[in-house]
Amino acid sequence: MSEFVWPVRVYYEDTDAGGVVYHANYLKFMERARTEWLRYAGFEQNDLAREGILFVVRSAAVDFLKPGRFNQQLTVSVTILKHSRTTLTFEQTIMNSENNVILCSGRIKIACVSSLNWSPTPLPASLLAEITCASHH
Repeated sequence: MSEFVWPVRVYYEDTDAGGVVYHANYLKFMERARTEWLRYAGFEQNDLAREGILFVVRSAAVDFLKPGRFNQQLTVSVTILKHSRTTLTFEQTIMNSENNVILCSGRIKIACVSSLNWSPTPLPASLLAEITCASHH
């Protein structure tokens, strides 16, 4: 699981009055890709939630470089930069699939919290094992 990529098509609803992707929607695209990355790794968020584990965005730093436009096919990448006992920090890029131009990049920090009291809780051991195993390949 070094780099994971997920395709996203820009729909009309994703654009603003100027015909470009509304800035907040890039965060939605990144969220979808992280969810699919987690699913690809064998973890469903609803299963984790039943175990009392939730993931929340702790911080997000986003650079908007080029405009995305209606009907473009985009590729959203997910790479883990680092992890701690309770957090994952992702580097993500969104690029135009036709010409590989990067439209947006971001660094997103996710915290693992308990659904009982919303306090930090350790990442599941099986997820950490998957991350550790992937980083050695």
